Amino acid sequence: MSIGAIVSAFTKFPQFQFHLLHHHQGTFLYNFAALLHSPSSSRLCVCNNIVTTTSSSSSSSVLNPKRSISTQQKPPKSASNNLDDALVSFNRMLNSRSIPSIYSISKLLASIVKMGHYRTVLSLIKQLHLQGVPVGAYTINIGINCYCHLNGVDFGFSLLGSLFKRGYEPDVVTFTTLIKGLFAQDKFSEAKNLFIKLLGEMQIKPTEVTYGTVINGLCKSGNTKIAIELLRSIETVNFEDEGMVYCYSMIIDSLCKDRMISDAMNLLVEMTEKGISPNVITYSSLIHGLCNFGQWKEVTRLFREMVDQNVLPNAHTFNIVVDALCKEGMVREAEDVLEVMIKRGEVPNVVTYNALMDGHCLRGQMEEAHKVFDSMVNRGIQPNIISYNSLINGYCKKRRIDEAMDLFKEVSRKGLNHNTVTYNTIVHGLFENGKCGTAQELFSEMLAGGQSPDLCTYRILLDGLCKNQLVAEALSIFQAMKNSEICCDIHCYSILIDGTSKVGSLEIACELFNEVFARGLQPDACTYTAMIGALSRNGLMDEANELLTRMEEKGCLSNHFTYNLIVQGYLKRNESDEAIVLLEKMLAMGFSAHASTISMLMDLLPTRGQDPNLLNMIQKLVPRILLELPSCAPNLTICMVAVGISCAGIALTKAMSLLELLTSDDVDFVRQGALIAMAIVTATVRENISRQAQLHDEQHGGLFYPVQSSIPGEGV
Repeated sequence: MSIGAIVSAFTKFPQFQFHLLHHHQGTFLYNFAALLHSPSSSRLCVCNNIVTTTSSSSSSSVLNPKRSISTQQKPPKSASNNLDDALVSFNRMLNSRSIPSIYSISKLLASIVKMGHYRTVLSLIKQLHLQGVPVGAYTINIGINCYCHLNGVDFGFSLLGSLFKRGYEPDVVTFTTLIKGLFAQDKFSEAKNLFIKLLGEMQIKPTEVTYGTVINGLCKSGNTKIAIELLRSIETVNFEDEGMVYCYSMIIDSLCKDRMISDAMNLLVEMTEKGISPNVITYSSLIHGLCNFGQWKEVTRLFREMVDQNVLPNAHTFNIVVDALCKEGMVREAEDVLEVMIKRGEVPNVVTYNALMDGHCLRGQMEEAHKVFDSMVNRGIQPNIISYNSLINGYCKKRRIDEAMDLFKEVSRKGLNHNTVTYNTIVHGLFENGKCGTAQELFSEMLAGGQSPDLCTYRILLDGLCKNQLVAEALSIFQAMKNSEICCDIHCYSILIDGTSKVGSLEIACELFNEVFARGLQPDACTYTAMIGALSRNGLMDEANELLTRMEEKGCLSNHFTYNLIVQGYLKRNESDEAIVLLEKMLAMGFSAHASTISMLMDLLPTRGQDPNLLNMIQKLVPRILLELPSCAPNLTICMVAVGISCAGIALTKAMSLLELLTSDDVDFVRQGALIAMAIVTATVRENISRQAQLHDEQHGGLFYPVQSSIPGEGV
């Protein structure tokens, strides 16, 4: 294999040409007291525990200088499953008269690493150092791995310096671990440069684990194209199939996540043609990508291909399909997949049940969702916080806030901890139901409990307070956000501009809008629409139109909200001609008038009822509402339009024809409402005829004949 070919896979792209990273190989103080104060993070590295992959045997002293790490100590073959037991064993070793070999101690440390207690391991290594126990190279390697898992790769490099100071030489495991740590902290250029240095300047041969780590890191950092180039460069290396399958699978998964499903499918064909057999991870990634595109026939084909290749779908594969179907609203089909899953011997887990619950919640079927929850508990599967979050969200959307609160309280009783999503969901639900005090109390509880709010939390607070006319409290929270390290994004400004303007604080809305530009933020359609609405509500129509023009010149597309707000501004000023011109433009752009806009048009009928432009516009708008709103939503509007027309004494057959549409509706009360409205129209017609006949008789005597409408085709 040509090293130049592999390096070329990185350096052929100009945007990734960086200088090689050089780490000083001099002495570093092995100061564990300082190292243990590195920042912690819950983010884990992307690869498996590298420490446990070291394999070699030697009976020589582990402190023998210049001996490779991998030849000094064998990694542990077994691990304690209980942290307390492991700590008791460690203390027993350390307090015994004859301290065991560093190999035995490191074996125990590695078992704790497998449990994920990285800080605990670093603390134990510190104890070894303080008690004068000679620390071997393998132990230092464990420490490096722990720091990488804690997003402290810089401290890992400090331990690398200590490794050199003690006379040991790092091996491929050391550098693979550090590369993994760099990728985990999004230090792409440093990871790339260290890998190139490993290839070109060091007498260390990268393993398939190293290449897999680099390819995985490239894919997760959005550099799939470079990962493919690297894959091409190592195809001539005599790696085992398992290593190549891992590399191909990572790239296929990345392509699917980038929505490049065709490229991913082509790569599957390529690997099979080269005799590399896909595994369940490869197929699961492709199935996930196909599900996201709704290509269910291809999903079925891949399932059959898996079985033909003797690659059996596992629980994760089935969960992908169940989740995708539920998100598409195909819960019945998802339940069919669950039956197949059980028949094939795969046991559904909490992820499976969570997906089904979420599917029912999305459809508003809360009773069915709770049945799934109860079924999971009855099968001995403990719900997690995601289970509760789904149900709480479902109840909040159905405005059944009391049941949502009951579940919120149950979380603590079950020994689970509320997370940020839980608080965001319930606080939003409380605001939507007008329970602002309780929502604010829960936010205070969230802070007191040490749960950190995210930007979404603050958006929910600002929006909820503004919608409930508590704008002063919203502005106070916003000011606190600006004083802290929380980034106030454009959505926060849009919420406040809209909220302040609706309570009559146009000046504050304008200040916030100007502040957007001062802070270097880019207004979006919501921001412009909020400000246009503020101007329109205050009758500043010239300024609103000017801002609309500026918005479109900036390449920010307006929407139906934008136009409806300006139209309503004109209607409030009784400038119906300007409103109708704008409505014509809006309809030509494919936008629809809101029911509130149509209602304002109807208010003009008593005074402008004979205006043909107004009547023609109403005629255009009502059928659009019929088509675009849910079944029963437009019916009140249509009845209002029909009765309004009849009360104005014009276009009466149009009123009756509108109501005729509803007399054949599937819903009983809609048909009944239409008949009642028709009765009102008929009564109005007779009253108008009687009144006009009486007036005619008084003035002229004789018979009265109905007056024809001024609109062709309209009349009684």
